[in-house]
Amino acid sequence: MDISLRTHPRTQDLGYSRTWDTGMCSSADARDAVAALLAAARPAPLRRSVQDAQLVVSELLTNAEKHAPGPCALSLELRPGARSLRICVTDTSTTPPHRRPPDPGRVGGHGLHLVTMLSRSLEVTELPEGKRVTATVPLVAADAAARDGE
Repeated sequence: MDISLRTHPRTQDLGYSRTWDTGMCSSADARDAVAALLAAARPAPLRRSVQDAQLVVSELLTNAEKHAPGPCALSLELRPGARSLRICVTDTSTTPPHRRPPDPGRVGGHGLHLVTMLSRSLEVTELPEGKRVTATVPLVAADAAARDGE
């Protein structure tokens, strides 16, 4: 009797980290890091998933730069199976981020709404000298989307 075995290769844990000592974070560098990290992901995520993750990292770093003086740090962690990307931004402000009431006429102030809309989870961890904001962005595999007709 033959038994059919399906094997699933373990996705290598992929990650990235960077610290900016001046408090001047580079959202462009962070977006590039997300793209490079997800280009190595297997299964490869849809382009839309990559763009969502790039938007989230850009918004989180912009908030850190705008509201927290001093150094900030970024950590990216590709979750097993490339199903999500964990984005952590650490800064020196002890004030947690808060969403402003929606106002379509306002320029700016919509970033946290976008982050919560695109993320599976968003958490804030108080640290002795600031905070860490962690967003987990779901990734849709390109091959799964093709199978599902997307």
